[in-house]
Amino acid sequence: MKKIIHLFSTAALLISLMVIPTSCKKSFLDEEQITLRNTGNYLTEEGLDGLVIGMYQSLRFHFNYTWAYTTTNYGVDEFTVGGDRTEQMWNSYDASLNSTSADVTNIWDNMYENINSANIVIQNVPQYYTGTNKNTRLGEGYFMRAFDYFKLVKQYGGVPIKLVPSETIQEEFTRNSAKEVYEQVIQDFTQAYDLLPATTTETGRITKWAAAHFLAKAYLFRASEINSSWNSDTKTADLQNTVKYADLVINSGAHTLATNFSDLWNFTTVDGPNEKNSEIILAAQFSNNTATKGRYGNQVHLYYPSIYQTLPGMQRDIPGDREFQRLRSTDYALDVFDRVNDSRFWKSFKTSYLCNKPTAAPKWTAAYAPTSAKIGAFKFAGGEESILYIVNGAGDTRYTADNINFRAPSMYVRYFSGEAQNYLGGHGNYGVSQFVALSKFIDGSRDAITSAFGQRDGILARLAETYLIAAEAYGRMGQFAQAIPYINKVRDRAAYKDGEDRSAYTDGGIAYKTNAVANTAAFFSFSNKNSYFESNNLTTTTASTLSNMHLNSESDIFNSNREFYDKIGATSQTDKFIGFILNERSRELMGELMRWEDLARTKTLVARTAAFNAEAKPVDGKDYLRPIPQSFLDVIKSNGGPLTSAQKAAMQNPGW
Repeated sequence: MKKIIHLFSTAALLISLMVIPTSCKKSFLDEEQITLRNTGNYLTEEGLDGLVIGMYQSLRFHFNYTWAYTTTNYGVDEFTVGGDRTEQMWNSYDASLNSTSADVTNIWDNMYENINSANIVIQNVPQYYTGTNKNTRLGEGYFMRAFDYFKLVKQYGGVPIKLVPSETIQEEFTRNSAKEVYEQVIQDFTQAYDLLPATTTETGRITKWAAAHFLAKAYLFRASEINSSWNSDTKTADLQNTVKYADLVINSGAHTLATNFSDLWNFTTVDGPNEKNSEIILAAQFSNNTATKGRYGNQVHLYYPSIYQTLPGMQRDIPGDREFQRLRSTDYALDVFDRVNDSRFWKSFKTSYLCNKPTAAPKWTAAYAPTSAKIGAFKFAGGEESILYIVNGAGDTRYTADNINFRAPSMYVRYFSGEAQNYLGGHGNYGVSQFVALSKFIDGSRDAITSAFGQRDGILARLAETYLIAAEAYGRMGQFAQAIPYINKVRDRAAYKDGEDRSAYTDGGIAYKTNAVANTAAFFSFSNKNSYFESNNLTTTTASTLSNMHLNSESDIFNSNREFYDKIGATSQTDKFIGFILNERSRELMGELMRWEDLARTKTLVARTAAFNAEAKPVDGKDYLRPIPQSFLDVIKSNGGPLTSAQKAAMQNPGW
C-alpha cells in the first residue's frame, strides 16, 4: 500500500512550480523557477510572495488536461461524444466511470495540494509578513482556499475540511458535510473580499471583485436544489446575498461588458486585447513563456474541433487547431439559440473553413460543373471556402444529398429535404467527426501544428455570468420582474445591432475568420452569402429589419415557445424560470466548463440529458456527485488501522 498520501502530504506540496520574483517582466507569473525550497522559506516575505505565485499556477490546472472537460462538459445537454471516444464514460455514466477514474482523483488531489499552500499563507502571513502587501497576500490565501473547496463541494459534496498546514503525513480524516463546507467557503470568500484590493497593477492578480463574484456564486449554489435537504433555513438570506455581492461587482465600475461578444474570443496574439477585456474578472494566465508553461499548457482548444484535415483541399494547420473531436455539439446546443437574432451562436461556433491544400481540392465533374469549361477544374483555390456547415432547421426543402454536389465546398447539411429527424439521429450528412464545432477556444498561437500547448488565458469569471447569477437569484425569490433587467443586459449585448454585418462573425480569432471568399459555383440564390444567411434562409435586406432579443415582460419568459419547457417537464413558473436561466447560461457560457455543475446543482441533469443527450444515462440520486477517490479511501485510517469495507462505503457518496 502506498504510504505517501496525496491529500495533505507536505512532500507533494513543496511547490515544484514555485517561482521567486527576480525582475520586472510582462507577468508576475513569468519569473525564474525555483524548485529547491522547504517550509523555512515560508517564514519570510520573499518566500510567502513566491508561495502565493505558486498558488496562481494552480488556476491553470482547470484548463490543463482532460479533467477540464470530462468533469464539466461531458454528460450534459450541450455536448455529447464525438469521433474520439477515449473519455466516453464521463458522458454515458457507465460502469467505467468510478472511484478509480483518473480525473476523479486528479481534481481531488490538486485541490487539496493548493489548499495546503493556502493554509500556509493564511497561517504565516500574519506572523511573518510586514510589508504593504500583507492584506493582499492574506486575501489571496483565503480566496484560493475558498475557490478550491468550492470546486470540491461542487464535484463531491461534503469533503474533509483542513484549515492548518500539514507538516507531517496525516492518515485519519473525518468527512465534513456539504453544509459545513459551504459555510467555510463563504467565510473564506468573505475574508478575501474584505482583504483584497479593488484594483491591481499586475494582470491576473485577484481583486475583491473576483471574490465578490464567487461569493455570489457560492451563495447561489448553496441555495440550489442539490442542497434542499438542509438549506431551507438559509435559502432566502443566501439569495439576497447573491444579489448583494453580484451587484457589488456590477456597480463597481471595475468591469464592464465587452462591447461585442466576439471581443472576448477574437484571439489575435498572446496577451492581446481580448485577454485584457474589462469583462474578464479572473483568468488563469497562460503565455508563450516556455519556462513557465508547465507540463500541459492550456489544452481546452483540443477537445471541441471537428475533423477537417481529411476533407478535400484541407490539411491540419496551426490556425485550424488540432481536432481531438471529443465534444460534439448536440441539437440543443444549436437550437437553444435564436440563430437569426442572437449573434452569440455565430460568434461561438465554426461553420466555414478555407482551403489550405489546393493541390488536394476536388475537381468538377461533368454531372455537376456549373459550365462545361469548368469540367476537370478545381472546385476552389487556396484561401477559398472548402467546407461549409449549414445549420438549418427541420422542414427545409432546399437541400438534398444530390444537389449539394453543385456546390464548390464540402457541404454538411443538417436537414435534407423531407427528413424530419435531428442531425444526431443520422439524418443530413453530419456525423460523429463532422459537426458544428465550438470555436471559442481555438488557439493559433501554438508553435507547431502538432503542439498541444495552448497559450490563451483561461477565463474563470466574467461579468456576463455575474448578471445571470443575480438574475437567477431574483427569479428564485419569485421576483421575476427584477430579474429581467439583468438578463437584458446580457441579451441586448448578444443581439445583432442595426447595421451590423451578420456575415462578419469570428471563428476563434482573426486567423480563423472564414467569410473572406464567396462560393464561385452554386445554384442557390444565396450563393454569395455565408452560413449565417444560408442557414437561416435570409438576405441582408430582411436580416437588417429583424427584432432584437430584449425581454419586455415576464410573459416573454413564461410563454416562450423556444425554451423546451415541454421537453424538460417545466410547468410551473419557478420551473420555467430555472429552465430559461439554464438556457440563457448555455447561450452565453456555452462550453465554458461549468455545465455539469449547473445541471447537478439544479438537479435537472437527468431530465435534460434524457431530452437532449441520448447516450448520457445519469442516475437520479447518484450522478449529481462524483465518487470519492478510491486512492483516498484506501490509504486513510481509523483508530490507527485501514478502513473496513463498511467504513469505506459509509464515506463514499450514495450509489458509488
